Amino acid sequence: MNHYSRIIKDGMWTNNVAFVQVLGLCPLLAVSNTVINALGLGLATTLTLVATNTIVSSIRHIVRPEIRIPVFVLIIASVVTTIELAMNAWFHELYKILGIFIPLIVTNCSVIARAESFASKNGIAPSFADGLFMGLGFTSVLVMLGAIREGLGFGTLLQKAHLMFGDAARDIQITLISDYQGFILAILPPGAFIGLGLLIAGKNILDKKRAARRTATVPLTASEAAQ
Repeated sequence: MNHYSRIIKDGMWTNNVAFVQVLGLCPLLAVSNTVINALGLGLATTLTLVATNTIVSSIRHIVRPEIRIPVFVLIIASVVTTIELAMNAWFHELYKILGIFIPLIVTNCSVIARAESFASKNGIAPSFADGLFMGLGFTSVLVMLGAIREGLGFGTLLQKAHLMFGDAARDIQITLISDYQGFILAILPPGAFIGLGLLIAGKNILDKKRAARRTATVPLTASEAAQ
């Protein structure tokens, strides 16, 4: 249980792909102008991480070390192609919006990094969990950034939710500010960099506060108390 707790904590916080490893920033910054776009790419990346980690772990004993990287890349490309075709079939409008950034998941460094550093050295169940929570950690950052940029840029949340959830979700859009003219910087690339920087800064502040609290609660040794 402790092993899985560490996997969850690493993926969601302490080793978060976007916050700490700072990987996969090209699609993260490019499509995070709305919550739905961010959620779509995040879930596609999560599914890629889960499938890739599981497959790599299951064949780790039969792939020779000399050819492991080409094999991993081939697995990732096959998984991403399958996801791309599925999105084109069932989420066509969202697929058109995300465009090139779906096939570009193949080049996302976090996917090959988890295959090489974790899945190739661990069993199927831990590798599945690692892929799932690394993906969910990445998705959470995408959605938070998407919410910030959509809120500031359009004054809404969950704009065009029907692209992912069907026609029944057309009415779930939340209007934060009526008759809002928009803040164009928020939906441009510089706004994405600024937003991500603020999120990373916020995480670092929280980590420092938690570390300070832990230090304050550590009991003093006898020598330290005497001083």
